[in-house]
Amino acid sequence: MVRPLADDPARFVEDAVEGFVDLYADQVRRVPGGVVRAVPAPRSQVAVVVGGGSGHYPAFYGVVGPGYAHGAVVGNVFTSPSTADVVSVGAAAAGDAGVVLLTGNYAGDVMNFTLGRDELRERGIACEYLVVTDDVASASVEEVHRRRGIAGDHVVFKVAGAAAAEGASFDEVVAAARHANDRTRTLGVAFDGCTLPGAEQPLFTVPEGTVGLGVGIHGEPGIGEMPACTASELAALLVERLLSEKPADAGPRVGVVLNGLGRTKYEELFVLWRAVRPLLDAAGLQAVQPDVGELVTSLDMSGCSLTLVWLDEDLERWWCAPAHTPAYRRGQVGAVAAPVTDAPGTDAADAPQPSGSTWAGSSDGDAAGSAARVVDATDASEAPVVVAALAQVHAVLTDLETELGRLDAVAGDGDHGRGMLRGSTAAAAAAAAAADAGHGAVACLRDAGRAWADQAGGTSGVLWGAGIGAVAHALAARPVADPSTRAATAVRAGVAAVVALGGAQPGDKTMVDAAEPFAAALEQAASAGQAPAAAWDTALQAARTAAQATADLRPRLGRARPLAERSVGTPDPGAVSFTAIVAAVRSTVVPEGEETP
Repeated sequence: MVRPLADDPARFVEDAVEGFVDLYADQVRRVPGGVVRAVPAPRSQVAVVVGGGSGHYPAFYGVVGPGYAHGAVVGNVFTSPSTADVVSVGAAAAGDAGVVLLTGNYAGDVMNFTLGRDELRERGIACEYLVVTDDVASASVEEVHRRRGIAGDHVVFKVAGAAAAEGASFDEVVAAARHANDRTRTLGVAFDGCTLPGAEQPLFTVPEGTVGLGVGIHGEPGIGEMPACTASELAALLVERLLSEKPADAGPRVGVVLNGLGRTKYEELFVLWRAVRPLLDAAGLQAVQPDVGELVTSLDMSGCSLTLVWLDEDLERWWCAPAHTPAYRRGQVGAVAAPVTDAPGTDAADAPQPSGSTWAGSSDGDAAGSAARVVDATDASEAPVVVAALAQVHAVLTDLETELGRLDAVAGDGDHGRGMLRGSTAAAAAAAAAADAGHGAVACLRDAGRAWADQAGGTSGVLWGAGIGAVAHALAARPVADPSTRAATAVRAGVAAVVALGGAQPGDKTMVDAAEPFAAALEQAASAGQAPAAAWDTALQAARTAAQATADLRPRLGRARPLAERSVGTPDPGAVSFTAIVAAVRSTVVPEGEETP
């Protein structure tokens, strides 16, 4: 059976948000990249904007409303929103007091929201970005900064929204969110996997008679299995593990979230709560307004998580403060004004434009942008080559979508193929549009990079956007050199941008493991005077060899890191897709049996 219910799986998120906004038009309105409150908060109030990939409802767009979030950035299923989406929603939600951006701790979110924060600052909007790190199973106490954000998102987001509603200053809202994160711990389990829209099979399965321990919220399988158990036995495991990380100065009062992951029935959660409560009592803890239900889900995953936040006077006040959103309500927030149907910021074009872009690899600043435009007038003859190459990249990634998803599902969330297809589709269309408008190769590449990052979202989206943008910038300089050296220089710039943004190094089991050998071999071949076709073939072979060798590596970054052992024996999907892309470029730019002039 194919789940979840959808007309077109590629439009699942767009269709879901459209239905959501229609249902709750009195509470939310749509803006490019997400939703904001239909009734804006006072402009003097700090705006709290949350976000991440879809598939987690009511996180993230279900909690937009008074006492909670001012806006939500909406990515594709299990995929980070793009930088452009972050900027659009942040600008639409912002008043005069600044914006605090909050997400879970995932590489794609960190990259895109960090870049979005920087661009919002350039627009004159005070902005800070924080990540939630509550998942005790995803990293040790010594590496708390590596922990994922799961159901603890609800706690941190709620506290920040309540502090903002109370009239706290920008710095005080930031401090409140940090404080809540520091005192929040979560552990989750899975009874069965989740299924991506349109998929025939679940993203992962839990062996019969077992429970997956340490589950994430993006379909990541747990870090281990344990025998299936009763509700009381599960309650004991969850409570004991969380109490082992009780803060040294913690008092006896705790906020509690018993969260269903999508397919666990409320009655089951009630049974589990019946077992959890006496364990908290026995530990001398007083549960304050516990939330039991679906707060942060994972599509149709069967499972649950338990979250504890150790409260002090401020945290308890914010935890108990009223909130009124489509999916979460607590207390009374007072009279609600009429919704705004046409407010500034509804369209990204309404927002103040930046003096320069922080989009990695772009050349929108005055000097770099002018240089690119000058070259653009002289390289129109090369534009069809770029268009043809990106069309071939799109065709190759279309064929590889399923295989790349399979590779990614071994230790990740299985969306790499779909994300790469979205990115390449947008890039090919953007390049073709630029060429049709009379622009040259540099402009085609620059627009393609932006489109890839904006439409793909996620880690791979922002990295490929940065890499393509850096290639365009390098080609805009048009060094006086032979074609092989020019290509090597541009590729090196692209790889350097990816490394600078993502932080990966060779050996981390990422696309860099194929990209670095490719760039180095291309440089060496160019230095030896090889013709473009021969130089590219040499580099392509180096990339292929390196990509296959990633099967022996253990991931040190990203979602696959907690499941490193499962990844051994499978090549990295990012390295495989990189090799496929440069092979597609080779077949288009320098076809077999031909040489470039």
